[in-house]
Amino acid sequence: MQGFSAERPLLLMGCGRMGHALAMGWLRAGLAPEHLYVVDPGAQPGCVPTVADGHFVTNAAKLPPGLKARVILIAVKPQVMGGILPLLSSFADNKTMVISVAAGVPIRVLEEGMGVDATYVRAMPNTPAAIGAGITGLTAADDIAEADKALARELLHAVGETVWIAHEADMNAVTAVSGSGPAYVFHLAECMAYAGAELGLDAEVSMQLARQTIIGAARLMDEETDVSVAELRRRVTSPGGTTEAALKVLRNPDRGLVDLMVRAMTAARDRSEELGG
Repeated sequence: MQGFSAERPLLLMGCGRMGHALAMGWLRAGLAPEHLYVVDPGAQPGCVPTVADGHFVTNAAKLPPGLKARVILIAVKPQVMGGILPLLSSFADNKTMVISVAAGVPIRVLEEGMGVDATYVRAMPNTPAAIGAGITGLTAADDIAEADKALARELLHAVGETVWIAHEADMNAVTAVSGSGPAYVFHLAECMAYAGAELGLDAEVSMQLARQTIIGAARLMDEETDVSVAELRRRVTSPGGTTEAALKVLRNPDRGLVDLMVRAMTAARDRSEELGG
């Protein structure tokens, strides 16, 4: 991973699940351990085992004086951003790119909180990033340099796929679709298992069937990338068969799954907007 040095390192603020996944992904991708600094008040240094000695600190004040980062990636909860941003401003300048993965926090809040003429990028990854299978939406001002845009993609690609979002206003919808999306899939497994138990199956057997069905279907979508999901659905659906009977319920125009998902994701988008102030 190019673009970092001892003089212009990569600084990670926050080493929870997402921060840890990113750090490990960067190191696997070839980032030199001495070019990474990690700040987290609660985690133990061993959570990023190959980071260089003295590069894992519990307080930003313990970072080397005069350090200027090439990239500062902030992976903390949105509720604490207001207190975190001023602590990081001394490590940024006009050659720094600041990337935030905090849901709902707009770029203007980053700019005002840091008070530095840096490049600001907003990112929305999701929890499958922990196993390198995530997807991240990225957005920035229209005048972002192509080199910065490419570097932001490279950093988030370490934990999965990336997609560039042209308009920041659409990031709340990204949060609703993919940021919160894994929870919808997990809940679908819960619902399928519950329904199977209601039909008389042993609860554990029903959950095993539901989990593996979702895992298998996801793997099939991943393998058959040249086939639309609509076509994959049609291949399972024989005319007049059992699947068609179930889909008639799920596709009811007034109270089917589409209507439910639109209402659910609208609520997620609206909450994301509220978090952003």
